[in-house]
Amino acid sequence: MTVPVITIDGPGGSGKGTIAHELAARLGWHCLDSGALYRITAVMGERRGIALDDEPALVALVNTLPILFEAGRILVDGTDLADAIRSEAAGTGASRVGALPGLRAALLQRQRDFASPPGLVADGRDMGTVVFPAAPLKVYLTASAEERANRRYNQLINKGEGVSLPALLEDIRARDERDIARPVAPLRPAEDAVHIDSTAMTIREVVDTVLAEAARRGLFAQAG
Repeated sequence: MTVPVITIDGPGGSGKGTIAHELAARLGWHCLDSGALYRITAVMGERRGIALDDEPALVALVNTLPILFEAGRILVDGTDLADAIRSEAAGTGASRVGALPGLRAALLQRQRDFASPPGLVADGRDMGTVVFPAAPLKVYLTASAEERANRRYNQLINKGEGVSLPALLEDIRARDERDIARPVAPLRPAEDAVHIDSTAMTIREVVDTVLAEAARRGLFAQAG
């Protein structure tokens, strides 16, 4: 690849987004939150009255939807959806639309276009297996379902949202099953992925582990 890419794949709540943004900041690279694209599709689809199983209509939507990631904002057709796409409903909707083969195909090149100098950190569920299969460093980040539910519970409580921990755990397990079982780009580690279990690790420990592996593979030199 002409631009070095680090992919971070794994189930929901494993910390992919946080790790990807921290890595990108430390490296001075670009960052792709691929899950945001699916969340945006789900949110905008519902706002425009499109059923989340209406594949042709959703594909037409994403092919024309202007999306801009800018300074912490996610501008979609001029509206900031940064908060709206972080709801539990948006996450569930993203998992549903992410199972549609046509939609995944429509978003494929859009995701690849994020790879630009000096480098890219991309997080999602199929970054290393489908979107950037030639990436020189692929990470599969996971954590126990219980830990992931606890993390999400604390996030929502800190935002002042009422939430049930058992319901969150059930939703995470259901989302895992859906993502693993889907026929197109299922959730699975790339064959050459570095596996990291973040259940008992801090954010800094995970970031340092990935950076050490990136240094060992000479990615900083490639980006220079």
